[in-house]
Amino acid sequence: MSTSKSSLAALTLGAIGIVYGDIGTSVLYAVKTVFAAGHVALTPDNVFGILSIFFWTLTVIVSVKYVVLVLRADNHGEGGTAALLALASHAVRDRPVLRGRLLVIGMFGAALFYGDGVI
Repeated sequence: MSTSKSSLAALTLGAIGIVYGDIGTSVLYAVKTVFAAGHVALTPDNVFGILSIFFWTLTVIVSVKYVVLVLRADNHGEGGTAALLALASHAVRDRPVLRGRLLVIGMFGAALFYGDGVI
């Protein structure tokens, strides 16, 4: 994959609303579910194993996916869905059909972000 295509993929991923909040912290809410629903026996080894999985999930998702991928894409120091959409749109300015699709994806990402804020 060429550099421009990979950066476009990174921008698109960031523009569709994949932000820190839900992906990075949703594993914290799962601790109660794992032990309360009786899926796993409440033993010290299982508690340590589940917490280890959650810790490494948080570490890998947040540090690798966001710090390496999403935070590298900025629009002159600005971030967020609109800035990433502007960068993605600029990358495909000579392809109006793809640019229109990116606009729809960016609007969908903004809607997801605002909807998450309402919740």
